[in-house]
Amino acid sequence: MTTPKALPARPSLESLRKQAKRLERDITAGNATAIARAHAQLPGADVPLSLRDAQLVVAREYGYAGWQDLTAEAAKRSGHGLAWAAAQAERIIHDNDVEGLKRLLAEYPALLTWGQERGGVLAMATGSYGDSFDPVSEQHFTRRECAELLIDAGAVITPMVPEGILRARARELLQVFHRRGLLPRTLNFRAALGDLDGVQACFDAQGRLRPGAAGAGKTDERFAVNDGFMFACRYHQQSVAEFLLERCIALDPELGRNIDAWRGRAAFVEYVVGKGVYADGGEWEPFSLWRAFVMDRVARTVQENDRSELMTLLRDDPSLLGDAFVRFQARLIELAILNDHPALIDQLFELEPALLHHRPAPPSRAIEFALEYGKARVIPQLLSIWPPRDDLPYAAGTGDLAAVEHWFDATGEPALGNPAHHLVRPGPEAIAEHETAPPTVQRVLDTALAYACLNNHFEIADFLLAHGADINTRWSSHEPASILHELVWHRNYEAMQFLIDRGIDMTILDYRWNSTAQGWARYAAHDEKLAGWLADAEARRHGSS
Repeated sequence: MTTPKALPARPSLESLRKQAKRLERDITAGNATAIARAHAQLPGADVPLSLRDAQLVVAREYGYAGWQDLTAEAAKRSGHGLAWAAAQAERIIHDNDVEGLKRLLAEYPALLTWGQERGGVLAMATGSYGDSFDPVSEQHFTRRECAELLIDAGAVITPMVPEGILRARARELLQVFHRRGLLPRTLNFRAALGDLDGVQACFDAQGRLRPGAAGAGKTDERFAVNDGFMFACRYHQQSVAEFLLERCIALDPELGRNIDAWRGRAAFVEYVVGKGVYADGGEWEPFSLWRAFVMDRVARTVQENDRSELMTLLRDDPSLLGDAFVRFQARLIELAILNDHPALIDQLFELEPALLHHRPAPPSRAIEFALEYGKARVIPQLLSIWPPRDDLPYAAGTGDLAAVEHWFDATGEPALGNPAHHLVRPGPEAIAEHETAPPTVQRVLDTALAYACLNNHFEIADFLLAHGADINTRWSSHEPASILHELVWHRNYEAMQFLIDRGIDMTILDYRWNSTAQGWARYAAHDEKLAGWLADAEARRHGSS
């Protein structure tokens, strides 16, 4: 067994990256010494190696199990101790390793006050990938045991932490914070907890909301009471919702008339509870409970491709097509893309929504969704509202090979300028490392590869693979997985076969569920035919029957 190379006292991360890239190139060029180094660390590996495997070889030569371990140690030695510890904390919390978190906190107690502007380390344990109302989802999306350890250790609890729990509907975590007296005693939290006495105590004898009951900075009483009603409904607190609806109507008698003319108050509460209606308003109009109800019904017609009902609702309330609701109109287009109903976009355009002429157009992820969900064919329609993007992933996803080649120099090296120009900025709710990590050239190349594969531009995908894109990237539209995982949802057999033919690692596990693409097909997509197809493809690769 060879003795590991000594890592310098203050190693350079850039130098380590260059070592891996040089090794990859040397192996591709047939350098015998480089090939021998690869086989010494990865016996039986096929050459040429991917950049990821070249990084693994370099890491093992220094005595580390993997590239992440090597770069973490390099960052630690370079004086970035707390930043390194925060990255370690995220990984440990994701693994729900309570003992590991204890050891890390003992070594880095400053983690307890780190990153307060993003909720601190506690937000890593309480932040939810998605809606957590279902107990199984909460178990997978949050880390209660780690959160309790951090609270006991004295982690700073910023206001965004309980607020995030509330909005994620993480009921078990909400109860943990409630038992420890860590929740604000405001209307929204009392409504979510189903504390009818506490909710009633938020109002005075005249039925007016008491000062401070809505929380800091909330002065509009109607908005605050409407918000409380919505949280009671979202947490299925029926009696609290019924009480608060009467308070909402007292503040807005027209709401009562609309509800009574529809199907009545009991049916209204049942609908909002059962459908999970979210609060939403216009660009210049305060949140209206009735408006939120109507907008939810409109959005559902788009999700369900109910064109007749969509037309009826928009004709009954044409104000939703006006300037005050251009963000909502953009959201309808996003929903049409996400639910694969492109014909609805034409139907919406026929109604001449203000969005078509509103300048500047409101921010939207419509083009991004079209690219990353394999719907680039709708982009020509979207260009009448939003300008085309001038970046490599856009060029790859739209099948523009000449534009793709423009982003590489004469030697074939990427010439991207600032990589951040090519990547969509994460939203304010982003907390996962894959969302918040600094933009890099590799991330741009891998995103472009994903967009090309998802939209069946295989000539471009081959070009990108030959110019540094990693076929085994952990790119995903949500959390780290692989492009093969992503294609499972689209049942895109042609693109999956393209990647399989070019050697994608079919054993890659996703970040959240620890499952292969075949597992996604079987247990998430419930598509046994696709799962079997992937199993057969993997067997053929290994020469099995």
